[in-house]
Order: sequence, then C-alpha cells, then structure tokens
Amino acid sequence: MIKKPLLYLSKMILYKEKTKLMQKKPVFWLICILIVVAATIPATAQIKLPSLVRDSMILQRDHSIKIWGWASKGEKIKVAFNGREFSTRAGDNLKWLITLPAMPAGGPYSMTIKGKNTIKLREILIGDVWLCSGQSNMVHQLSLHSVYYPKAIKDAHYPEIRQFWVPNTPILKGPADSLNGGAWKPATPAFVGDFSAVAYFFAKAIYERYHVPIGIINASVGGTPIEAWISDDGFKGFPAIENQVQDHKAPAFLDSVNNKTSGFKQTAVLDKGLEGSQPWYSTGYTPKGWRQIGIPGYWEDQGVKDLNGVVWYRKTINLPERMAAKEAKVFLGRIVNADELYINGQKVGSTTYEYPQRRYAVPKGLLRAGRNLFVIKVQNFFGKGGFVPDKPYCLIAGADTLDLKGYWQYKVGAVFAPPKHDGPLSAHFSLQNAPTALYNGMVAPLINYGIKGILWYQGESNIGTKNYAALMKSLIEDWRGKWKLGDIPFLFVQLPGFGDFNYLPEQSGWAELREAQLKTCTIRNTGMGVAIDLGEWNDIHPDRKKPVGDRLALIARKIAYHENIVACGPLYKSYEKQGNKIIISFSNAASGLTTSDGEAPQEIAIAGADKQFVWAESKISGDKLEVWSATISDPVYVRYGWADNPVNPNLCNKEGMPASPFNIR
Repeated sequence: MIKKPLLYLSKMILYKEKTKLMQKKPVFWLICILIVVAATIPATAQIKLPSLVRDSMILQRDHSIKIWGWASKGEKIKVAFNGREFSTRAGDNLKWLITLPAMPAGGPYSMTIKGKNTIKLREILIGDVWLCSGQSNMVHQLSLHSVYYPKAIKDAHYPEIRQFWVPNTPILKGPADSLNGGAWKPATPAFVGDFSAVAYFFAKAIYERYHVPIGIINASVGGTPIEAWISDDGFKGFPAIENQVQDHKAPAFLDSVNNKTSGFKQTAVLDKGLEGSQPWYSTGYTPKGWRQIGIPGYWEDQGVKDLNGVVWYRKTINLPERMAAKEAKVFLGRIVNADELYINGQKVGSTTYEYPQRRYAVPKGLLRAGRNLFVIKVQNFFGKGGFVPDKPYCLIAGADTLDLKGYWQYKVGAVFAPPKHDGPLSAHFSLQNAPTALYNGMVAPLINYGIKGILWYQGESNIGTKNYAALMKSLIEDWRGKWKLGDIPFLFVQLPGFGDFNYLPEQSGWAELREAQLKTCTIRNTGMGVAIDLGEWNDIHPDRKKPVGDRLALIARKIAYHENIVACGPLYKSYEKQGNKIIISFSNAASGLTTSDGEAPQEIAIAGADKQFVWAESKISGDKLEVWSATISDPVYVRYGWADNPVNPNLCNKEGMPASPFNIR
C-alpha cells in the first residue's frame, strides 16, 4: 500500500521539476530520498524462510508439519500445499508459523508461500526425517571412504534420499533462530560423496526396506564433546557446567571470543625449507645435512626427541616408462598433523589436519620415466609427528603399484616453541567445544522441523569424563523436550576399538565410556549399535562405516518401525555366583550365545576382591555365560572386552550380532 503512491509521486516530481533540479538542490536530494525509501520498503517486508524450508526438502510424514519464517509485523501469510491453503499473520516479533495437518508419504509437491512477496518451493517430498549428530565419525563423508567402498558413490541413485548439511556454527550467547545457509541434496553420484557415510548407509537400508523418502539432517562437528550439544536447560543438576555457561555469556568473555584476542598464540617461526634461494622441494636444491628416517613411523620413535615443528622428507623414486605415461595417484596413509606433497618441484596436494587419509592425484605429465623427486613437508603441533604405521604408502599408475615405504632422508625446517596464552580465556578454550555452543548454533534452529528420530555417534572427545552416562541421559531428555514429539527414537553408536593392542587385562578409559553408553540403553526408546569389532588400531575413523549404518538401521526397524526382530547383540543383564563361577545372563541373546570365530569366548577377565584381574576360562550354556579361573576361589569382578582396543572380542548371539563389552562389579 506504500510502494505505488511513493513511486508515482516520485515520478511526477521528477517529470515536472526536471529542468529545475540542479538549481534546487534541496528538492533534488529530497526526491532521491523518496525514491530510495520507496525502493527499500518492499525489501523490509519480504517473507524470509529458514534454510531448512526450501526446494527439495523432505517433510516428516504422519505428524503435523510446521512451516515458519519472518515477515513484517502483522503481515498476512498464506501457505498453499497439497491442494489446501493455510494462513496466519506475523507477530510483533516479526515471526510467523503455520501448522499443516499430518500427511502420508508422497510427493513430489510444490508449496507456495505468499505475503507481500511470493515464494514457490519445488520438489518437496514427505517421508521420514532423521537428525544425525555427534562428532567426526558422524561427519566423515562417504568420499573419505571411497577406496573401501569403491562402488558406493557410482551406484548411488537414490534421489528420494536427501541430506541437509548444517553449517558449523558455535554460538555462546544463546539459541539462534536460523542457520547460516545449507541446502537439501539428493543421494546421487554428484552429491552423495558429501553425505555422512554412516548416515547414508543407514538411510539406504531404511529406504530399501520401506520405500519412503528419507531425509538426513546432519548436525555434526569433529572433535566435539557432548557438553557442546546440550542446551542451558539440559545442565540442571550440573552446577559446575551451569556456572561455566553463565560465565561464557558475560559481555567481556563474548568480546574476547568475537575479537579473537584469546587462546593459544604460536610465535611465528621461519621455515628454513622455504628461506633460501631454492626451497627444499625444488629440483634445483642441493641437499646438505639430511639424515635417514623410515616411512611409515613417527620421528619421535626414530631418534628425534619431543619435536613440534616442520620436518621435510625427500626421496628419489625411479619409475619405469609404463608408469610414467599413465594417470597416477599417491597414497600417503595418514600423517600427523599437516602435510604438503611435492613431486619434481610441483605441489601435488596438501591436508591441514591428521585424520583424513592422504590420496593425491598426480597431474598428467608431471611424472617421468627414471628419476622423480618426491618431497613431503610435515608439520606437527603436539604429540608424535610423522607417518601413521599400517597404512598404504604407494604410487599407483594404471595396474602398477610402487611401494613408497622404506628409508627416506629428512631435515628439520622449523622448531615450534611451546605456545603462549594471552587473554581472559582458558588456555584450552575452544569455542566449538564450549557447553551449549553447538546446541545454540546448530540444533536450536532445527526445533520446529519434524523428525522421525535421532542418530548419535559421539564419545571419543569425552574419554575420561566420569559422568558421561548422566550427560547422555540429559542430552536425550533435553532434545526430546525441545521437539515435543514424545519419546522419539534415539539411536547411538557404542565406540569401536581404537589404539594399541594389550594382551594383558588393563584399565581403560575407552571401556569406561562404552560402559556409560551401555547404561543409556535403559532409557525408553533408545538403541545402541555395538561396533567393538569394527575399529582400527591406528585410525580413530575406521573405514567400516556400512556395518555401523546397517546396525543402526536394524535397531530403527525394531524401535522406530516396530518390527518384531532381533535388532542387536547380547547386552549384559545380570549375574549369579555358583562357587568359584559367575553365571552371566544377557538380554538379546536371541537364539543363544556363540562366538564369531567358533573359538572359546575371548577377552574375559576375572578378579577377586583385590581387583587383580587374570584371563578367565569360560563356557557358553545356551543364553548364559559361565566364567571362572582356577586361581580365584571367590570371584567378585568380571570384565568382557575391557580395553581401549580388545584383541578379539568374539562373543555374539547366533544371529551374528556382537555382544557389548561389559563390567560386573
């Protein structure tokens, strides 16, 4: 009602006064102001939608559907969808929300949203939506595991499976209303490489079972603790964390974070490898003072003591002509922490952190028959630096593979002094790890969006947290309370094995966290995917993501889709003593207990009151496990799979599903 009169008035004044404007400057500038105001008024009245509500979204079936956004105060909003029209008005806070009735699976549909402007959304489906959250093992994209699953990306033709990737946005001051971007993408070869591998394999299994559209909302950030994902309300009963949250909301603290005046500061150090007239990766550089070192391996294990800094590796590689003429790629396993690869003086690839496996494509024509100079620059910031053992280190060209393991030459380019801390923040402060930060920025903006359930894969960053079971319970109750959808299914992954093998009974922080996860199974409508058999000793991000997704899907079939099936392996339930034996009972023993390899149950330790554990003897009797040791007459404690990375946790049910590690005390 404002735009047309103002524009008309502006045009009339411009027409009548066009010969006088330059003489009457005040009138000229008044006219300019009127034009600018007229042009900007519609922009302030534009309907704005949250990032989730857009083309190609998947809406939750069989539940009421919320569509929301922002507009000018009192602006009438109409939503037309699936043959019906709904309306409301924006409130004093400029927000509006329309609730559509529950609808069955189907689509594609279009949606028209009208106010003072019109938005049309296309390719909307109705199906099941799963919120997938946690840390890096939920982040890890399918493309990072393409060597292990070579056909997964090429064969992904599931346009009715779609993922929305939530941008990494930690916020301290309070819950956000909206996300900073994001889009729905289909599971097709062009996009599926960016899908969470675990979430994709889960969604694929569910889709192939029920043939309804599956939406994945992935809100995950690597290296983050559970505390970052819980809201203010979820920390009632955790006074120390409550105080920390309030401290983080103080203006001075927020200013220090926003201005980046706090945290570690690393003194700049010149890298000698880049200082001279010829950098160390150049083919024109003449090496002097280089020493021998092995790849793979850490330099701290090869005569270099406690070095954080830059170490350069070089080696001349002789190639046959048949390899030099073909497209090639270099596998460099994993490197701690960052690396750059140069071949014949040209940079081929780089990675800035330790976890991805290095797989670099070599530009065509760079390799030549005969001698080729390979140089690798490695930066390490803490702990042991170098090349992770038991990973592939090779050059692949066509059908030929050349092993790159063995002795190289090395030289130290820079040594980092211990970092200095400056400012009001804790020396160990990380914004994305702060309590509530990821809930505020990445979960709160999702609350209006209907979901079928939640998948959770997290815990590595909470090793050593003694109250993790209580925090898990709080997270589940917190999120269920926010969505107000009842006890929606909450399915999670128990941590797999990781780290060095120990062939003696041991104390274990990883085992303690798995026990906390096991306790969570007592909460209604929760389910745990056991993954103890799917780990890798030298990789916190194991390749075997499909079995994880498949096991979660099996649990979803039971809990979320109400199939009468055996959905997981044996879970410890109770025990009784009979002389020097302990008889253990399980839930989910199903058709009975067995082992995955036909051998006797392994990784079982037993102890008396002194807690001096020894390996136990054992016997399976139907759905029970008998445990004893000839050296312990009065057993008190039993542990199964109680290690960071148990060597052979082989107990399972006859359906082939692994038992969870447990601890009787």
